[in-house]
Amino acid sequence: MMFTMKKTVALLAIAATVSTSASAFVPGSSSNIKTFSGSAATSKTLPVASNLNPSTSIAVSTKGGARKSTVKPIEEEPASGGALVETLQTGVYFALWYLFNIGYNIYNKQALNAMSYPWTIATIQMGTGIAYFLPLWLLGIRKAPKLSLADLKTLFPIALCHTGVHVGAVIALGAGAVSFAHIVKASEPVVTCALNALLLGQILPLPVYLTLLPIIGGVAIASMKELSFTFLALASAMLSNVSSAARGVLSKKTMSGKKIGENLDAQNLYAVLTAMSTAILIPLMLAIEGTGFFPAFKNLVATGDFTNKSLATLLALGGATYYAYNEVAFLALGKVNPVTHAVGNTIKRVVIIVASVIAFKTPMSTGSIIGSSIAIFGTLLYSLAMNASKKK
Repeated sequence: MMFTMKKTVALLAIAATVSTSASAFVPGSSSNIKTFSGSAATSKTLPVASNLNPSTSIAVSTKGGARKSTVKPIEEEPASGGALVETLQTGVYFALWYLFNIGYNIYNKQALNAMSYPWTIATIQMGTGIAYFLPLWLLGIRKAPKLSLADLKTLFPIALCHTGVHVGAVIALGAGAVSFAHIVKASEPVVTCALNALLLGQILPLPVYLTLLPIIGGVAIASMKELSFTFLALASAMLSNVSSAARGVLSKKTMSGKKIGENLDAQNLYAVLTAMSTAILIPLMLAIEGTGFFPAFKNLVATGDFTNKSLATLLALGGATYYAYNEVAFLALGKVNPVTHAVGNTIKRVVIIVASVIAFKTPMSTGSIIGSSIAIFGTLLYSLAMNASKKK
């Protein structure tokens, strides 16, 4: 069973790599997306391939000598076929995004249930991504970024926040139920609004602030009624929220309108932050948990619950699915408009909560279900209100 899952994850990761190398992020096009999505959002915008209407592309390519009669037949036929391919591709990206995200949450929780070393597990997961993007750079499948020391200094505070986002979430998932961690994570917009106002002086329209009320109320209700509530889970999830919001604010202040290095598109930026976060986590992990993970690993294998291979595979799958869902998220969200993005992100959180409840048979009280529903609906309203305010 574990071998089958390994093959499935490997095939899906290869599919994502092929899609990535096929210029999902093409410089010089007109549309933009945020560098990070969902639970990991920053505000540096990077150019992505715009979804050109096929007929428009043909008209441009045939301009200057092509006869009118030869353009029209070509114009109509690929339009419908191209739209179908585009829709199917977007659907595959969203399916992979959800699948990898669900897989990560399940593998992560299983590993944390088996071994109470969240800092070490977070470091392993972060470092696993290096095994993915480094070969792409070395083999020339993806252009490697070129960064100066000044560029790395600019990115360092953002990498610190990136580290906090991940380690906070891992500790929260280990200290409480997966469903509760994601309910608290839904309150990230509240922190984002507060930091934007305090650090950037950004005051948003009243409707945006009103959407924060159901988020705050929903999380409060869910916390009071949560059967597996712990203060550590709540505090760690909020650490992840604050780190994510701070990452967005720092990105706005330090990276907006500023060229950093070469070949630093959205996916390479995420790869660079992954490498920097791994370097940050290693000394922190050793300071907090030492090397206790290694004897604990051996002791767990000695009990017979795991073999060396099965436990190592579980940890590797956690890291692989963590990096894969972020990688595919860029591809999925680069294909849709902000409203679809907001709806997709909301549905993703619901799917993860439902999947975790089923996988771990975690009981949820009626109050917790009501509170989480209100909070998640509030995050959808917030996203829609923010999108509407940007159009004005």
